[in-house]
Amino acid sequence: METRSLSSGTPWSDRIFDIVVYTAIIIVTIATLYPFLNVLAISLNDSTDSVRGGITIFPRQFTLKNYETIFAFSGLITGLKISILRTVVGTILGLISASMLAFTLSRVDFQGRKFVSTFLALTMYVSGGLIPFYILIKDLHMMGTFAVYVLPGLVSAFNVFVIRSFIDGIPYALQESAKLDGANDFTIYWRVILPLTKPALATIALFLAVGQWNSWFDTYLYNGSKDHLTTLQYELMKVIQSTTTNVDNFRGRNMVEVMAQISPESVKMAITIIVTVPILIVYPFLQSYFVKGMTLGAVKS
Repeated sequence: METRSLSSGTPWSDRIFDIVVYTAIIIVTIATLYPFLNVLAISLNDSTDSVRGGITIFPRQFTLKNYETIFAFSGLITGLKISILRTVVGTILGLISASMLAFTLSRVDFQGRKFVSTFLALTMYVSGGLIPFYILIKDLHMMGTFAVYVLPGLVSAFNVFVIRSFIDGIPYALQESAKLDGANDFTIYWRVILPLTKPALATIALFLAVGQWNSWFDTYLYNGSKDHLTTLQYELMKVIQSTTTNVDNFRGRNMVEVMAQISPESVKMAITIIVTVPILIVYPFLQSYFVKGMTLGAVKS
């Protein structure tokens, strides 16, 4: 006879299984949240006190001086504006271009879709390298312009294939019905395909937004001398360098005063929070679409 608890009649084996499952979930949750909470605690802790170590998820000596020091850095506000602008513009244009190409490649009546698909696939494995790409950007006169943030990455083969796989799962009869109602190709794309591909579009939007937001190397290569086109990530990289080498870019402060209040480790933690929080705010709104888009888009050929 199966052993049951006297209070609820639930078998002890089920209770043990529940305990193991909940314990595993708690451990995984702690392992996931602890690094972020630790970084947040160090960024909010007094810099001198942080050198002692031993900070877990709560700051010992709460302070906002680390963030005040970072936002006092010249060029940070301009970098924030440009980063937001390139993220919004790059994400929107990237979605439009990838979805339009994906819609074209999904059409069975497009004669060159096999060639274009093969050509796109090759770009995922073959690259000209950094120097030829730099020369190309220079020859196209995009050096020192905002366009260098958007145009080079306008079309991604991976993004196109994810969206096309999702479109392939939509019954083609919907497009035929729209044609019978007098809709042209653009109307079908805009009013039929796009509304039905929201999960895939949300997935790609998250990829594009994170890539644009975290990008700094293109600023370093092409717009490093253009203060009005600097980005947040590039400016934060300069902040880290300044805390370890010099503090000439800090407004109205001498070196002794600044270094007495901050340390490179505290600045790094504060910078990590600054660049992470915007994505954490956006992600919950896209999470349901993200999971559905990746699942359905990945299993189709």
